Amino acid sequence: MNILVCISYVPDTAAKISTIADGSALQLDGVKYILNPYDEFAIEEALRQREKHGGTVVALTVGSESAKEILRTALAMGADRAAIVPSSSLDSFGVAVNIAAYARTMNADLVLMGRQSIDHDSFQMASTVAALLDLPSISVVSKLDISDSTVRAERDIEGGKEILEATLPIVISVQKGINEPRYPKLPDIMKAKSKPIEVVEIQTAPPRVEMFQFSVPQLKRLGKIFGDSDEEIAEFVRLLHEEAKVI
Repeated sequence: MNILVCISYVPDTAAKISTIADGSALQLDGVKYILNPYDEFAIEEALRQREKHGGTVVALTVGSESAKEILRTALAMGADRAAIVPSSSLDSFGVAVNIAAYARTMNADLVLMGRQSIDHDSFQMASTVAALLDLPSISVVSKLDISDSTVRAERDIEGGKEILEATLPIVISVQKGINEPRYPKLPDIMKAKSKPIEVVEIQTAPPRVEMFQFSVPQLKRLGKIFGDSDEEIAEFVRLLHEEAKVI
């Protein structure tokens, strides 16, 4: 089985993000980057599927030179190969175009990724890649079983679970809880540092999204205190509706 696992290099969840003075870009100097947490589960699931069915696991990222760091992590965990599309300027559609192009070159049977990246949170990569490849897609999977070419995926929904069936090849995004990612051993970490990383020629695509302005949400507290009388409750509801515009 040819398995492609797509991973992202994202700012640490604890990092404080600000904008440059004119708000035209984010201020990312000194921000620590990490492997996208959801993608850890994708790497682990790719390795487990290889252990069950044999084959090859290739880790792919689209990003700058520093993004190779997370590819080393994937190699240390057990991925067979790693590849990078060297670009940090593509929008989500451009990233999907490059993932799809690489999936075609390796004739991927299974494309795995985390449910979403924690930076842009677009939640659209799996479905976009699947559409470009003309393949079925199942998102937010919490349990995955593959037998021959039949895929059985389970995902959590409100009040229960949903089970879907499809066939290979397929694009899957996984959810926290599908597995427990392994910790790379020190010898594997050292070996990963010397393993080659394939540099893939970028596939250009007209951007579908353009960022014009960034701003940090401002927390404004009015400091109003209400009692529990009918009049004060009515006033509270009115303010939520007319001033805060949240209902």
